[in-house]
Order: sequence, then C-alpha cells, then structure tokens
Amino acid sequence: MTRRTVRIAMNGVTGRMGYRQHLVRSILAIREQGGLDLGDGDVLWPEPVLVGRRAHALEELAAQHGLTEWSTDLDAVLADDSIDIYFDAQVTSARVEAIKKAIAAGKHIYTEKPTATDVEGALELARLARDAGIKHGVVQDKIFLPGLLKLKRLIDGGFFGEILSVRGEFGYWVFEGDWQEAQRPSWNYRAEDGGGIVVDMFPHWEYVLHELFGRVSTVQAHVQTHIPQRWDEQGKPYAATADDAAYGIFQLESGAVAQINSSWTVRVNRDELVEFQVDGTHGSAVAGLRNCRVQHRSATPKPVWNPDLPVTESFRDQWQEVPDNAVFDNGFKAQWELFLRHIVLDEPYTWDLMAGARGVQLAELGLKSSAEGRRFDVPELTL
Repeated sequence: MTRRTVRIAMNGVTGRMGYRQHLVRSILAIREQGGLDLGDGDVLWPEPVLVGRRAHALEELAAQHGLTEWSTDLDAVLADDSIDIYFDAQVTSARVEAIKKAIAAGKHIYTEKPTATDVEGALELARLARDAGIKHGVVQDKIFLPGLLKLKRLIDGGFFGEILSVRGEFGYWVFEGDWQEAQRPSWNYRAEDGGGIVVDMFPHWEYVLHELFGRVSTVQAHVQTHIPQRWDEQGKPYAATADDAAYGIFQLESGAVAQINSSWTVRVNRDELVEFQVDGTHGSAVAGLRNCRVQHRSATPKPVWNPDLPVTESFRDQWQEVPDNAVFDNGFKAQWELFLRHIVLDEPYTWDLMAGARGVQLAELGLKSSAEGRRFDVPELTL
C-alpha cells in the first residue's frame, strides 16, 4: 500500500460549520477510516493545518484531536510550499480576500458558500482561479443528503413523468437570545456582517434546483425581517438588520415552477427541517434530509372537498417510503472525498467557483426582486 499525503490549510474551523462538518465529520473521519482509498493500493491521507484568529481555540482543537499544526498567520501558511489545498469556512465578509491570497499562492481552493458578497466578487474569484490554472470547488452539501439522493434516483428513473412543480419548506425557530440562547451566531442577523437568510439559503436552492431539475430562469422574492431586535452572545441587544425570512418563486428553464419558503421565524410542523414536494404527471414525492416518500398516479386517492364532514382518511399513510438501497455517508464528507479525488486523480468535478457564483447571483437577484417588487430574469453567467 502506498500512502500519499495532501496538506490542507483549513481556515475557520473554530466556527460551528467548519468544525463539526468539515474538520470532525469530514477530514478527521477520512483519517479515522484509514484515509481515502484511491484504488490500486494507493491511499490518500489528509493532513489538516488549522488556521484562524484565536490562538487558544486553535491550540485546544489541535490538542483535542491529536493534531500538531495550527497557525494564526494565514500568509505564512500560504507561503508554505507543502500546503496543497486552501479551505475556507470563515464568515463571508472575510472570504474573498483570503481566497485571492490562496489563489495567488498557487493553492487549490475548496470553500464554503456563498463564495462572495456579490456576483462580481464571485466571478472575479472564478476568473482568478481559471487564470492561475488551479482546481477549485464549492461546498454544495444538500445534493449529497440521503433524501435528495433518493429524489435524484426517482428523477433519473423517470418516476415523475413531466415535472410540474417543486415546493420547498425550510426553517425553524431561532431564539432571539434574550430568554433562551440563540442557535445561530448573531452575525447571521446583521446585514453589515454579511448576514441574512437570502445570502445564506438562496445559494443552496440554486444548486439544488440546478442539479435536480434544471437551471433557474427567473426569480421573484419577498424578503422580510420579522424580528427586528435580537440579543448577541454576550446577552446584549442589537438591531437585526438582515432578513430572517424569504419567500421565493423560481421559474425553471423546463417550465416547472419552484416555490421555496426559508425562515428562521417558523415553528416546525413537518417531518424534517427541510422538505421538498415534487409533483409530476406520473407521480409525486416528498423528500427531506434523510427520507423520501412517493405516491404514484396509479395509487393516488380521489379526495373530495367537503368542509361539512370530518376527514376520514390519513393522507400521510397513503404514501410509500423510498428504501435506502445504499449506505449513505455524511454529505460533507462525500463531497470532500470527490474533491480530493479530483485533486490527485483529476477525476471530473463540476461544483466549482462558477457554480458558487450562480448561487451568489440568485441571492443578489432575490434581494433586488424584493426591494423593487419585480420578477427578474436570471441570465447565464460567463467568464
């Protein structure tokens, strides 16, 4: 067996997502399984170098997980020729300049979304990466979730016939922070710090729709800040200047219509925190993070509207569960493995900085649509 090492500068791993999903459940999980099997007896061993601003937090993380390398000096880390990949999970406002530095240093790029605060910044990163001849990828984790993988299986198998519509519901109640601690960091609710649910979630909806159903051709959105005051991590009140709910209608190039509600001010009355209902001429499906249920047209009941009589049937019981038929790994880890194979084996990989730019574009147009009360075309991006 030949073990090949890839060194990854991981910036932002002291944050919730960078730590849990990318460091622990992806890179360290790959190490725990003995590395990434490349075939022919070769194994890829990821070696993380932790990067951030808080030395004590980095030192604690490194000690906790048996790692030896960490630094608060990004420039010094990027100047190290042994570093192969730069990964960014910082707040969005700090991301562009750090990625520019990494590209200039010749590092391959893997980054969380959104890739920038505006579409021009996102396109600039894609151009710089192209001109530098480096490989690059953007985290698009939702399409690797079991529920959406099952949904993709249905689409590929022709289950739906002609797809007519997609309805998405995402969100949960994020506590204001006064009498119960908030589940999300306070910067998420300050527009000046890059917060807002449109900037956070519309990039997700872009790649989910694009990958499963086709390109988004128009967007119309209503955006709102339902809760104008929240309390931060120190218990101090602050003005919530970013949107906490968004209601979007997306026309797809195929002619299908997608409606997706995103909210941090909704109490959950569904099976999972995100669910998509897909309706087609031959059947329908409801997919969440892990589960997927279907109803074929041959088994579709014939409900009759009569408000004078109580409902005598359980509509949920009339749907069939889609079996796993596979072992599903953590979605973040699955995409990391594909990106690493792209780096060392040059295997195909499509979720790049241009894909990230499409997500930023949809968020930007969604905010503009809400501000102007108009529907906007979504032009195809080019470099």
